[in-house]
Amino acid sequence: MDAGGGAVRRKLDVVAREARRLVERSRRRAVAFGELWRRSLQLRVVVSTLALSSAVVFVLGMVLQVQITGQLLETKIEAALRQAEASAAAIQPDLAGLNPGPDSVKGRFTTALNKINTSGVDLDPTSSGAGAFEPVLYDPVGTGSDGLPIAVGEYQDVPDGLFKMLERGSTGYQITTVERETGPTTLLVVGKPVNSSARAMHLYLLFPLTSEQATAEVVQSTLVVGGLALLLLLAVIANLVTRQVVRPVRQAAEIAERFADGSLDERMPVVGEDDVARLAESYNEMAASIQRQIHQLEEFGQLQRRFTSDVSHELRTPLTTVRMAADVLHASREQFPGGLARSTELLVDELDRFESLLGDLLEISRLDAGVEELAAELVDIRVLARRAHDSVRAIANSSGTTIVLDLPDEEVTAELDSRRVERILRNLLANAIDHGEGLPVELKLRGDGEAIAVTVRDHGVGLRPGEAELVFNRFWRADPSRNRRTGGTGLGLSISLEDARLHGGWLEAWGERGHGAVFRLTLPCRHGHELTYSPLPLEPPDLPPVVEPEPDAPEPADEVELTEEEITWQPAQPVTGEREEVR
Repeated sequence: MDAGGGAVRRKLDVVAREARRLVERSRRRAVAFGELWRRSLQLRVVVSTLALSSAVVFVLGMVLQVQITGQLLETKIEAALRQAEASAAAIQPDLAGLNPGPDSVKGRFTTALNKINTSGVDLDPTSSGAGAFEPVLYDPVGTGSDGLPIAVGEYQDVPDGLFKMLERGSTGYQITTVERETGPTTLLVVGKPVNSSARAMHLYLLFPLTSEQATAEVVQSTLVVGGLALLLLLAVIANLVTRQVVRPVRQAAEIAERFADGSLDERMPVVGEDDVARLAESYNEMAASIQRQIHQLEEFGQLQRRFTSDVSHELRTPLTTVRMAADVLHASREQFPGGLARSTELLVDELDRFESLLGDLLEISRLDAGVEELAAELVDIRVLARRAHDSVRAIANSSGTTIVLDLPDEEVTAELDSRRVERILRNLLANAIDHGEGLPVELKLRGDGEAIAVTVRDHGVGLRPGEAELVFNRFWRADPSRNRRTGGTGLGLSISLEDARLHGGWLEAWGERGHGAVFRLTLPCRHGHELTYSPLPLEPPDLPPVVEPEPDAPEPADEVELTEEEITWQPAQPVTGEREEVR
């Protein structure tokens, strides 16, 4: 039993795997078709045309089939009624002197039907156009010696409804299907009462509808084949017409993509004077205008970068002279009065900041000009993190800020420019100290062999919505009235962002009011490798849950009426406190 059960389980597993494979294959095909449906205008137009055309062809085919079948049946009924009138007139003399006895009635019935057959009334197509039929004479009252109704012909094929109609003395017809030796046969049965000396007899003519059914089937097959051919022709026409419209649009899209990639000389060919030609002319005019504006902006940008670089270089010479004089004054500050000595210290501090600003401006101008190159080498990122920590330790101590380093025990190596990455980390730490309100600053480093990530988090005022992108703008400050503790130039984060991009990495920011801010640096471990993820999340995982407000508002307190003696006036107290700053 165990061996048999194992074999059954293996078979079930094979069936399950095959079913999953089929489901996955169907899902991929559905996804591929959905993608093609979204991207191809030509496919949507052709499919829509086919769908609408199919509905039109189906409705038109049904109407034609109903009309043709109805017309065939109506013609058949009219001819059958004429045939019944002629047959009744032909047998009327034979039934005039009918003896009411059963044998006499049946004999007269046989003679009358033979007269119909020998007279050619039923076989002459020019007489009525009804075609061949089978006559039946039936006595609605009498019965034979065997107890059966007196009738000549296949009276059992006559429907009951027609029997009752003729009993009321009316002429009528009915379509019925009977079982014959050749199979089910559809008959048009026409009944007409024939007067006799004894009582009214029933004459029934059974017309097979075989030819009409064959004609209807031919019409139906013709409509189906014609409809399919028409749909195929419409699909080809729709495809050709749509291609004439879609092809210029695709060419315009390809040219626009090449234009966006930097091929500013790309233009659309102008053929003819139709709408597509006017579209091409308009696109070419727009492209020429954009090209002129881009060239103007490039020239303006080059002038601006050259001006910044020239000014920065030209300022270095007088700055060096001023620095020498300031150093001399600063070295002799103990001989000056208190106010003059303090002015000397402020002068040296501002000169330091001015030199830093000039250096940042020169760095920005080189980055904008695209002349900076990476000196990539294999470096342990932990060493750069500790160097950055040592660089900002003095300003952290002055502000009472603790820097917490969360570094792995093993080496985290990557191919990068150590000078630039250390500058990024130093700027991020200094920025966090400047806005951390004296609370601890956390630096976390992680790597997985493909990418390394460094996050610097502070617990200060945080960022407002939408300011996470603004922090990297040059000289941007959320609160200009607040003094920087680090003496920054306002270009540190901008330079850090450009350094990260130069490495092929990311520099991102997150912040929330009351929960501080996080800056995440993500770099590839191998130079030139494209990043697809970051080993560390940008948003801190330890954020408190959001508390939803209570749905029911508290009831208002009861109003208390105060007397005039109880109302006293108090002067307004001045509002004190520092403004909160967001980067």
